[in-house]
Amino acid sequence: MAVPTTVSLALASVSAVLIFSGMQMYRPLLSSSQMATIFGGFLGSWLFILSLTAVSNLEAVVLGNGFQAKFFPEVLFCLVGALFACGMVHRVCVTSCILFSIAALFYINKISQKVHNVTVQVDNYAGKKKKK
Repeated sequence: MAVPTTVSLALASVSAVLIFSGMQMYRPLLSSSQMATIFGGFLGSWLFILSLTAVSNLEAVVLGNGFQAKFFPEVLFCLVGALFACGMVHRVCVTSCILFSIAALFYINKISQKVHNVTVQVDNYAGKKKKK
């Protein structure tokens, strides 16, 4: 069952802040081994998805329900923020965060197209030209 946009905004914002603070608190643990740095990148991709959800919901509340997040500036802004948070942990976290985020964005776009895609009837009337 879906939650309203304002509740989703609050949940995504709080979850993003919790993931960011958890990544900073457990920075030594996340940079201790190769698998931990990859997991740090995975956490960074969740930070990206949750911050993108929060930004998109904020725009929907402020600008109306029909507003969609574009690649520039919303997606790029959230990705740079997540990469910055991963860069504070370890350099390898940034690389794995990019890979996980691109994969997650692909599947989110695929699901969004399936759920929200509305077929529009196109009128193919091309009027006849008069010869002079």
